[in-house]
Formats: sequence, C-alpha cells, structure tokens
Amino acid sequence: MNTKRVFVNSYGCSANQADGEVISGCLAEAGFEIVQSDLEADVLVYNCCAVKGPTEDRMFEVLKHAPREKRLVVTGCLALICPERLHREVSFDCVVGPSPGTLIVDAVSHALRGEKFVAPEKSLSRKPNLQLPRLRSNPVISVIPVSCGCLGSCAYCCVIFARGSLRSCFPDEIVARIKADLAAGTREFWITSQDTGCYGKDIGTNLADLLKTICAVPGDFRVRVGMMTPNFAKSILSELVDAYKNSKVFKFIHLPVQSGDNSILKRMRRGYTVEEFGKVVEAFRMEFRLITLATDVICGFPGETRAAFDKTLRAIRKLEPDIVNVSRFFARPGTAAAKMLNTIDAPEMRLRSTTMSELARRVALARNQRWVNWMGEVLVDERGKRSGSWIGRNYAYKPVVIKNSQDLWGRVVNVRVVKAFSTYLFAELL
Repeated sequence: MNTKRVFVNSYGCSANQADGEVISGCLAEAGFEIVQSDLEADVLVYNCCAVKGPTEDRMFEVLKHAPREKRLVVTGCLALICPERLHREVSFDCVVGPSPGTLIVDAVSHALRGEKFVAPEKSLSRKPNLQLPRLRSNPVISVIPVSCGCLGSCAYCCVIFARGSLRSCFPDEIVARIKADLAAGTREFWITSQDTGCYGKDIGTNLADLLKTICAVPGDFRVRVGMMTPNFAKSILSELVDAYKNSKVFKFIHLPVQSGDNSILKRMRRGYTVEEFGKVVEAFRMEFRLITLATDVICGFPGETRAAFDKTLRAIRKLEPDIVNVSRFFARPGTAAAKMLNTIDAPEMRLRSTTMSELARRVALARNQRWVNWMGEVLVDERGKRSGSWIGRNYAYKPVVIKNSQDLWGRVVNVRVVKAFSTYLFAELL
C-alpha cells in the first residue's frame, strides 16, 4: 500500500478528545497524512468510549458500519471495557487501549501491512505524556489531561478497568505545556481527568496547589476545572475555594451528586453523603454567588425506591444546579452494580429519567434568567451552529451566544445578556 492516509475520530469525554488530538499529532509527526473523511482514508482510527450501555451500543454500530475496504484500528476505553464483544462483533485490524501515545503509530503501521496488533493493556501503567505532538481541534482551547485513572471504587463505573488507578503529571510538566500553548495562541485551558479532585494524591500535591501554580503563569488566559468527586473536593475544600478566587479560574464546578438518598449513595460506593455534598456547594456559593454548578444524576440505580428517587428530586430543587446530566442506570460489565438485585423495570426507568430531565430544564432556565441584563466580558471560544453566530464564556463559564458577522474567535468582547434559555444565554455586543 503506497498511501498513508488516516482518518481519526474520537468520541466521549474531554480526556478522550485530548487523546484523539495526540493520536493525530503522533501520526502526523510519523509521516501519515491526517484526512477529514473516512472516504479519503486508508486507515480508520476510532477512539471509542464505552462508559454507558447506550454509548457502547452506538460505538459498535459505528465500528460495524465502517467501510470494509479500509483498515480499522480501535482505541479508547471500549477496548478494555468490553473486549469479548469487540472480538466477537467487529472485524478489526488492530486494537490499543486509551491514551495510546506513540503506540498508535505501531498499530497503524501494522494495519497498513495487513498485520494484527492487539495490545489494549499497554496503556494501564502510563500517565499522560504532555510533550507529545498534537493536532488541536480548537486553536483557542487546550485540553490538558493532568492525570489518568482515579482513586474511586464506584459500584457502577467501568472506566477504572480502562484507565486504571491514579497517575498524576507533575506540576512542572503541566506548566511547561501551558506555556507552550500560550505561545501558540491558546486562551482557555481545560484541566481534565477522570477525577480532578484526587489529582496529585500520588505525588504529594493536590488540585488547589496545581491551580495556584497554573494561575501564576504570566499571560491572559482562563482555566476550566473538570469533574471532581465531592469526597475529594471536601478534603481540600478551603484551599480549593481560595484557589478559585483567582480571576483566571472560571467560576464553574462539575460536582456529581448521583443520588439524593444516602442509602443509594452508600450502595454506589460514592464516599460522601447528600449533606456533605451540600456543604461543598454551599462553600463555593458563599464565595461566588453565581458560580455555575454542573452535576450528574443516575436514575434507577438498583435498590432505588420511589421514595429514594423523590429525595433526589428534592435535592435538585434545593441545590438548584445550573446543569444536570441525567443518566439511566445501565449495568456495566465487571462492576459490582451489575450483580445487584432490585433492578428497576424499563418503563419506570424512563418515567424517572423524564421527570428528572424536565425538572433539570426548569431549574436551569430559572438559574439562567438571573443573568438577563448582565453586562461583562466573554471569551469567544467556539463557532456557533449557524453562520454568523459565536459562542463565548463569561466568568462563570456560561455559554453566551452572539450573532455578529465579524470573526470573533479567540477575542474577549463586552456583551449584554438579553435573553435566557435553559442551556445558554443570548447576548448583544456592547
């Protein structure tokens, strides 16, 4: 085969998206041509997610419908979460696990020679290499995986099988990456991990200290902190709130509650109570009144009675999150929850999911309406879905849609919010 054209497509979380940028970067540096369509490619690299049952099913549909005449390389969490199904249902050439780094070059090279290459487990002992080349999908945003793996033991989570235990990058590695990206024009950094709250516990530091170190880097930029579990956030709460006082840190926290019932949280092995979750939220809101709170809820976890579900509804009404990511429970292979009894039937699961989603939309709209007539700066970090529209983020990381024919990408502009929707704000330029 004379050509070496590769199509890379990544699915799932921000960590997986960061892996995809490195995959493309490593392949480009090795001499492969990265193309924008599977029709143009000789090799397809699908960087797959399998955190939830429906996600896994969608991934398998994608893989099974890949053009048969192309070489197929599968990477990402799916390779380690459901390997039996992958071998049974998909005709692939090579498989590697998540965060493959330069290993992806070996896999694609084997695929081009028509050789099998199956090494998904090689990713479990490595930490992110922040010096590897990347092809960024957004020139304004840099996604930085500050660690891989976590210290949790959640009963429903299968990501631990794919990402392993905690391996943190050292602060100087992260700072070096930030400085290099700033020089290349980055304005917004996403600090991401399976759980940013436990960052550094394996190397004698923590998330609060990391944020202070990052914010000490000279330059005009913003930092968005990714998901942190409440128990680890609670362990460094005062230091974390103090770190958030820096103007470079978006006033945004992703803090999953998962359930409003303590008995269900215990069955989930979450390591905190509803009351402890509330204290973390209160500490942030005492300091930052309009901080954006994103949370996650699982509907229909085994043993969740209607009374337990009602407690979760009450918790959402009381805590008023700006964003609620609602999921139905799906048993994942190899997890403790997959063996639990007292499962919820499908109609009841749908009812609870719909009820929670409707409440979440109402709460989100009410929260967003508080921003109407707000005036201030937003950093434009995304093109809108329609021509002439842009999406920016204010200090609380609220998405603000602006219509303007100018090229606003990467600019800080002053706006006034004129209308609120449940998922975004609409503003006019000042």
